[in-house]
Amino acid sequence: MSKGTEVDIALGILDHQLVDADGRNCGKVDDLEIAGLASGSPEVVEIVVGGNAWKTRGRLGRLAAKLSGNAVHVPWTEVDSVSSVVQLKRPAAELRLNRGDERWAGLIRRLPGS
Repeated sequence: MSKGTEVDIALGILDHQLVDADGRNCGKVDDLEIAGLASGSPEVVEIVVGGNAWKTRGRLGRLAAKLSGNAVHVPWTEVDSVSSVVQLKRPAAELRLNRGDERWAGLIRRLPGS
């Protein structure tokens, strides 16, 4: 994504679906790391997904953060485009966004009708 593109962070990025290069949904944007606030040139440097990114979202968020472990940090340079979804340049596995798939796959396969 070009550095000159302006996007409203609250409306255009936060809580939007992440889609990897293979077209698979791989999470939502839970938080953003922003650099340059002190210098007056703020810039998004990372997307934070899951885990302890939820700790500021009330009691349920704190509980979810404790149960899910560390968040995944995706460099902003991996974003291809932003529209109704945030499109990534690489597959979820390369960005470590498939951790839940591996963790829950064994349990889900045992459920009837899954």
